[in-house]
Amino acid sequence: MTDTVSDRFLRYVVVDTQSDPKSSTQPSTEKQRNLGRILVEELLTIGISDAHLDDHGYVYATIPSNVDKPVPVICFCSHMDTAPDFTGTNVKPQILRNYGGGDIQLPGDPQQIIRVSDNPVLHDQIGNDIITSDGTTLLGADDKAGLAEIMTAAQFLVDNPNIEHGTIKLLFTTDEEIGRGVDKVDLTKLGAEFAYTVDGETAGHIEDETFSADGVEITIQGVAIHPGFAKGKMENAIKIAGDVISRLPKDMAPETTGGRDGFIHPTGVTGSMEKAALSFIVRDFNDDGLASKEAMLEAIVKQVMAGYPGSAYSFKVKQQYRNMKAILDRHPEIVDNAIEAVRRAGMTPVRGSIRGGTDGSRLSFMGLPCANIFAGGHAFHSPLEWVSRQDMEKAVKTLVELAKIWAERA
Repeated sequence: MTDTVSDRFLRYVVVDTQSDPKSSTQPSTEKQRNLGRILVEELLTIGISDAHLDDHGYVYATIPSNVDKPVPVICFCSHMDTAPDFTGTNVKPQILRNYGGGDIQLPGDPQQIIRVSDNPVLHDQIGNDIITSDGTTLLGADDKAGLAEIMTAAQFLVDNPNIEHGTIKLLFTTDEEIGRGVDKVDLTKLGAEFAYTVDGETAGHIEDETFSADGVEITIQGVAIHPGFAKGKMENAIKIAGDVISRLPKDMAPETTGGRDGFIHPTGVTGSMEKAALSFIVRDFNDDGLASKEAMLEAIVKQVMAGYPGSAYSFKVKQQYRNMKAILDRHPEIVDNAIEAVRRAGMTPVRGSIRGGTDGSRLSFMGLPCANIFAGGHAFHSPLEWVSRQDMEKAVKTLVELAKIWAERA
């Protein structure tokens, strides 16, 4: 096989793999298995004999060690699903070769324009080949760029046995975009000691920190009565819900925060006069900040409910994931080795935090410490998503160097 990373990427993005938060199965959509089967077939073809698809749609595979000393077993992980936020059906990838600068108008929908003002990193892409969708779908660089990079690095290591490395495990997950990416991972079968998700953004970036995250579900029970006889009696649950939302701090929303600021974000409202339900996500980089935001949200609900003495509410918090930095700080070699790999691949390493989460957040707390490495994609979850061929090639080189470094330093 002579596939380049961009060949693989273009092949993977046309496979529809959107996950579905309303489904209770794993994977949440059967179509995710279609890509899993393609990946397994390719892994077997390049000589990775244990590659297989399990009952939950995960792909497991092993590149055996080729050194005669003990080396920690590392895992490279990416997810196969794309986000439910925007359609991933009938993706038509476009390649803008030798990008000359300026905004990029997408051919399938001229209203969709990748603007330099919104993507200043485009200034670093002059002369590169930019891959986009046609503007009517997601591209799927999140995280099919990561898949293509891991697959290409795997083939390079298999084809070049003179490159010394320890055992490397490959894990491709389903349903990451709906928060279930590692729900069914068998860590005993995987057998890795440390891991890297290849699911980041800008080339050269390594992340060892994520938000801590909770979901909050609020149910409001109002007082329903015929509107013709409602004076002094009706307590409309829809209006109560609206009152709660209107009192949220304006400076604590996703659209008004950045850097290390957390937020409270309403994600859904349903209701009738009698009963309403509100869904929120709450994010912060530390658990104390998370708890204080949840206390603030419940205080707002109590203040509102004080004006509706006949109504009641419930307030339920569900843990989603926690900041992986607490785990990674105990194993500094994970990030140190990644920094050196990025440097050897010709880039200046940038260590940062993710205003979100990855499979690595959960894996770290499940017993598999896991940092996040760039995949090169930008403008995730939108029709303006893009990635450059050259950045994907840099990611492949980083992974190969990383495999070498773990063996060198063992």
